[in-house]
Amino acid sequence: MDSNPGTWFLSGDEWGNAATDVHAGGEGSPSWSEGNLVRPLVHGATYFARLHEELSALQPGDRVWFTDWRGDADERLTPDGPTIGELLARLARAGVEVRGLIWRSHGERVSAPMSNLSNEHLSRQINDAGGEVLLDQRVRLFGCHHQKLFVIRNGNDPSRDVAFVGGIDLSHSRRDDADHAGDPQAVDMDPRYGKQPPWHDAALELRGPVVADVLKLFAERWDDPHPLDHRTPYRMLLQRLADMPRHPEPLPETAPPPPPAGPHAVQLLRTYGVKRPPFPFAPHGERSVARAYTKAFSLARNLIYIEDQYLWSAEVAAGIASALEQNPGLNVIAVVPRYPDSDGPLAGPPKRLGQLRAIERMRRAAPGRFGVFNLENTAGTPIYVHAKICIIDDTWFTIGSDNFNRRSWTTDSELTCAVIDTSAGSDASRSLAHSLRLQLWAEHLGLDQGDPQLHAQADGLALWNAAADALDHWHKTGRSSPRPKGHVRHHSPEPVPRLERLWAGPANRFLVDPDGRPRKMRGTTEF
Repeated sequence: MDSNPGTWFLSGDEWGNAATDVHAGGEGSPSWSEGNLVRPLVHGATYFARLHEELSALQPGDRVWFTDWRGDADERLTPDGPTIGELLARLARAGVEVRGLIWRSHGERVSAPMSNLSNEHLSRQINDAGGEVLLDQRVRLFGCHHQKLFVIRNGNDPSRDVAFVGGIDLSHSRRDDADHAGDPQAVDMDPRYGKQPPWHDAALELRGPVVADVLKLFAERWDDPHPLDHRTPYRMLLQRLADMPRHPEPLPETAPPPPPAGPHAVQLLRTYGVKRPPFPFAPHGERSVARAYTKAFSLARNLIYIEDQYLWSAEVAAGIASALEQNPGLNVIAVVPRYPDSDGPLAGPPKRLGQLRAIERMRRAAPGRFGVFNLENTAGTPIYVHAKICIIDDTWFTIGSDNFNRRSWTTDSELTCAVIDTSAGSDASRSLAHSLRLQLWAEHLGLDQGDPQLHAQADGLALWNAAADALDHWHKTGRSSPRPKGHVRHHSPEPVPRLERLWAGPANRFLVDPDGRPRKMRGTTEF
């Protein structure tokens, strides 16, 4: 791999083919969007504050379009500010066009307005104020709409248009910061995360022509001619009881793309499962997320850094293991949650088994060059890693909604941005990917961003191992001495006994981590 980010971007054979054409069901190459300004937003509190700032500045005639997996109408965007439901409803009443698509989860029943059906309540609150937010069930069976995006368009000044893409839902537990004390508005999780689970997450702020690409993605889903409700009578009834139409109102004509805003090239990567009736914009499904990662792993030479909620499935592990085997100078560092979000006797074993198998495969490929870690806050409470980040060779990075598992790569609807800093020239240390890695590592390792230890990719795994060794030792010796710096612990998932594996394996493959590829591809590493 050439270390020059410009070469990465300009090489059509390498990065132009890293993803598939989103309109051709797996054929061709989507273009990169040049001239954008990308800002990584690490932590939900940072993202919510920026979202609040941009939404609060809107005027009548401006437009807000968004998608979400889960939204809680009462989630506060700032500690003393409005809730997301209040703010979007206020905008709709003031003449701002507010439209949204939120996944209607499987089996969700319709009940009284004061119940805890979060997605329905958020949509109702905005719709009662004059907006149009719909529950979208147009997904593969047992799949979900997992994309999280906002597009904000200003009627009088396109240069102010902005999009947000990432892994952060408009829901409880997401508004945490670098101190990781957790969101006061918390969700119920495995009790080892406490009553106010610490939460690590990330999103991107996008300005420039790519905003129009994000808007086009929203429009494709919105304009899907198939009914929002499912074909089964049960789900059709749910849609009727929720006072939701079967088809959205047509979108207005779109404005020209915003003008260039910066030096960053962005490629939108997506997943859509194969389903019936098919998505009109992806009739054979779409797996550009998986294809981009598969290509990127094969090009990596120095460092693959991953933050992920899951990190499991044979297909993901195979691509990383192959890269480790083919490139003796490559190191891989992965950061995952210490425990699944739900780790009970039925939910836990299938999740842990998938991760155990993936870790074993990657560690076997290069025992001394692969490390997997989890995080805890200074009080010793595990931090739930919900971020979906991948940084390769301080040159190419992604932030989005997809996880490193077969479900995200083949089944659920996902959206991820691949980013290259075209202004960095041959010096990767000047790239946006490099500065993002330094920000993340400084926080996790308890170091200053200017610490020279952070800069050398080749020494990164040793640095992480030393930090984890120190904190693990401090816990084992009774925590009697001053606590070592940082949040890093070695990750060792709880084993799954042989008898449990008899049922946990099939449960993982067919329920937890299903394969949404065409049948001829299943069981392979092809996407």
